[in-house]
Amino acid sequence: MKEMDLIVGPRIPEEMLKNERKRFLLPTLFLGAAGILLLISIFLPYWRMTLHAPQYPGGLQIQLYVNQVTGDVDEIDGLNHYIGMRSMKDAAPLERSLSIIMIAGIVLLAVGAIYIHSPVAAFFSFPAFLFPAIFLGDLYFWMRNFGLNLDPKAPLSSSVKPFVPPIVGTGMVGQFKTVATWDIGLYLALLASLLIVIGLYYHRKAYKPLLEARLKGK
Repeated sequence: MKEMDLIVGPRIPEEMLKNERKRFLLPTLFLGAAGILLLISIFLPYWRMTLHAPQYPGGLQIQLYVNQVTGDVDEIDGLNHYIGMRSMKDAAPLERSLSIIMIAGIVLLAVGAIYIHSPVAAFFSFPAFLFPAIFLGDLYFWMRNFGLNLDPKAPLSSSVKPFVPPIVGTGMVGQFKTVATWDIGLYLALLASLLIVIGLYYHRKAYKPLLEARLKGK
């Protein structure tokens, strides 16, 4: 076999495709669905935080998308200013500017794995599988960075010690309570990761025998 054949993998014999269509359709469905879910997640919030404060009985809320922050951003930034925390709009500027292009590229790789009939398909789909963990890791990095680097010149800096806001669950900062939850966009990305694992399982079942037979007949 040529090196390119080892990468792309063997083609499916027409007779086998006709008789065992389900065998080769399953990895296509799972990997394709994973790509679609990840693409849809771009338009939905990944993370949500609600801040409860005495002067805001109904609470303040922000929603974090892969490329923007929406909700009561100005109000929460105003409160954070007093304890010396930077504006949330300043967090992850590079990630937000590149997120759409990056996710689109990851989706194309995952969909491209459908046409790779060799173990190389796992490498194509690996970025999509890891994306939820990358998002949460980056979110934690910025929350930690902002919480541990408070401005000592802020009006209430002496009353609040540096802290790490939780990326999920409840946190307390002075008299303020924050509740952080994962949102639908992140759950779709997590579901996409699960579908990739399932898709790769069926991909291996479908194409490993063909690849082994091709190698034996080399």
